[in-house]
Amino acid sequence: MHFAPEHIGGELIIRAYGEGVVTIGEKQYRRSIILTRERLIADWRPQRPEQLSAADFDVVRAQHPDILLLGTGSGIHFPPAELTAALLQAGIGVEVMDTAAACRTYNILFAEQRNVAAALLLG
Repeated sequence: MHFAPEHIGGELIIRAYGEGVVTIGEKQYRRSIILTRERLIADWRPQRPEQLSAADFDVVRAQHPDILLLGTGSGIHFPPAELTAALLQAGIGVEVMDTAAACRTYNILFAEQRNVAAALLLG
């Protein structure tokens, strides 16, 4: 599904999302990623919600976003609170949603110049 508005500038916006694949700029990714306004971290370790660990969020915390959008695949799968506790303690809000919604929300917040990160599970 193509959904990125043409007026958003920059390479690190999500151009399209389909089951198990996300397009950023002109490149497709089929493994989980972390995306911020300034950085793309490809091949993020967890591929499915049940594989998440607290350590997986250390790389997000190091980016210092105001909010993390956690896309958990085709459904909404809330991780145990202890996995995201360090993010909340660092003042980073966490929103859990399916990956398609996380992609759309990331682009909206990106366009609003918000300090957003998206951790997208694609497996």
